[in-house]
Amino acid sequence: MITLSNLSVQFGGHFLFENVNIAIKPQDRIGLIGRNGNGKSTLLRMIAGDQTPEAGTISIPKSTKIGYLRQEIDNDSDKSVWDEAYSALEELRNLEQRMEEITKEISERTDYESDEYTKLIEELTEASEMLAMADASKAEKNIEMILRGLGFKRTDFSRPITEFSGGWQMRVELAKILLRQPDCLLMDEPTNHLDIDSIIWLEGFLKDFSGNLLVVSHDRRFLDAVTNRTIEISKGHVYDANFSYTKFIEYREEVREIQIAQRRNQEKQIAETERYIERFKAKARFASRAQSKQKMIDKVDLIDVDEVDIKSMKFRFPDPPRSGRLVVETKDLDKSYGKIDVLRKIDFAMERGDRVAFVGKNGEGKTTLSKIIAGIEDYEGKLELGHNVSIGYFAQHQAESLHNDATVFEIIDSVATGEMRSKVRTLLGAFLFSGDAVYKKVKVLSGGERARLALAKLMLEPVNFLIMDEPTNHLDMLAKDVLKQALMEYEGTLLVVSHDREFLEGLTNKTFEFRQRQIHEHLGDITEFLNSRSVDDFFEYDSEKDDNSSSGASQTKTQKQRLDKKEFDKEKARLEKKIASLEKEITDLESGKIDMEKRFADPVFYKSPDYNKAQREYDLLASNLKEKNKAWEILSEQLIELG
Repeated sequence: MITLSNLSVQFGGHFLFENVNIAIKPQDRIGLIGRNGNGKSTLLRMIAGDQTPEAGTISIPKSTKIGYLRQEIDNDSDKSVWDEAYSALEELRNLEQRMEEITKEISERTDYESDEYTKLIEELTEASEMLAMADASKAEKNIEMILRGLGFKRTDFSRPITEFSGGWQMRVELAKILLRQPDCLLMDEPTNHLDIDSIIWLEGFLKDFSGNLLVVSHDRRFLDAVTNRTIEISKGHVYDANFSYTKFIEYREEVREIQIAQRRNQEKQIAETERYIERFKAKARFASRAQSKQKMIDKVDLIDVDEVDIKSMKFRFPDPPRSGRLVVETKDLDKSYGKIDVLRKIDFAMERGDRVAFVGKNGEGKTTLSKIIAGIEDYEGKLELGHNVSIGYFAQHQAESLHNDATVFEIIDSVATGEMRSKVRTLLGAFLFSGDAVYKKVKVLSGGERARLALAKLMLEPVNFLIMDEPTNHLDMLAKDVLKQALMEYEGTLLVVSHDREFLEGLTNKTFEFRQRQIHEHLGDITEFLNSRSVDDFFEYDSEKDDNSSSGASQTKTQKQRLDKKEFDKEKARLEKKIASLEKEITDLESGKIDMEKRFADPVFYKSPDYNKAQREYDLLASNLKEKNKAWEILSEQLIELG
């Protein structure tokens, strides 16, 4: 168990939290929530050992292995994606090498009854147990499964990690952490760099994760899927309950309503008592009673009502000028980066009032097409904007590219024109920049503050076509709610790229899926889109050629694509059932093998009359285990090929 005792941290002259006590028990899967800047990431850094608390202690058992996914990483590795992922298993490779060394040494020694020989046997047994627990024989399968689940293609495995963007490098880092199988997994905004497919895969992976989990996230769906306990940091206080996010919020509201009712009742009773005192304190006959009641009031502890941080942005998009019926249309649009085709023969159109979501795996062209429509990227083919179309474009990179040495006020004042120049402070106040905060330099702003500032810039001019690329990254939940409500009320045409399912729900009326350089239109919002497809579709492997294939023949469809849905489900269930049965048999055989190895570790047993019989049983067991592992590998390959 990990315990945090009387933990206190200050920042900017005030406490992020003070005298916090938290016990993290086995199987706890904790969602850490709160407004931006309230100390969630700080708490993770302290548990990981990256930061020391000003006061208090953190107690972590020595044997506890911690995995920590930070929001930002610095990776200057020149390894391939596969080699970088495999480096996470360095401990296993060292263990395997040590086992080989011990086995060789044992085969050459004859001092069977010496202490040194006994120690070697014990070390070999311990190493064998550790490898069995870590499923070393399945290491490469696990690497492929995790990399594919996080969105990498097999053809990506051999590419240098330096060829990938920061978001994809973050996925490799996540893969390494998952491969290490930590006892305690700390994750700071893990979904920020993932697409919907990978988020759904990660949810499934974490549901089977056996260790402790602490995750900071502003993704409600993700928190509901993977947590069973929620800790909220709000105004220096910590609120803790054994509920996933949605139930926790309901619980907090219920508790606060009860507190408010109790406080009102208490205040009513105090007011009645004070009226009694005022009425009778001057009368000698009742003075002692009045004094007694006054003492009673003085001793009353007022019922505390949990504080709620409800400070939020206040804005609505300016009324847009009217555009023509057709807003944008493309015909045979192509986009390539060098020899890499991103989009091919794209026919796409939006009409006035359309509300469109772009979804699909990262790297499939969602952001590229949104930039092309916004006039930021070049292209081949035809693109036409409709009559009187004015575009407002927001993307995460805009927030990141704000001039670092400029102040908040200067960023807005430099682009404000006309009557908006007199309303700069009012606009900034609506986005939570007030007082001295308007003179803060961009370089000291948090990710959430930068995103709010970039949104404020978008408000300076009325537009009738909003294009928003991942607008919720770095926004806390309350800010996301305000933005979503503003977009719901927006009367122009909307195109939004997002991986946040809860944010997209009800916001759009069309969903365009990007897949294999094409786009596919689906009527309805993200929920209707997801419901229209089998969840298994999100795990469909690309019908790419095997990395080692030298054939120039055209790629064939995967087995999954050839089977209809019913046949696919039946075959998948059959394979999974057989694999589960084999895994149970393998676990039992491995346990028996370890037990026998413990007997062999006893030097006295070598002189036992049962030794030869036990050796034959051990050889038979080892042979059986090898066959079962081989069968498991074959079935697992079939399941992978199935998709």
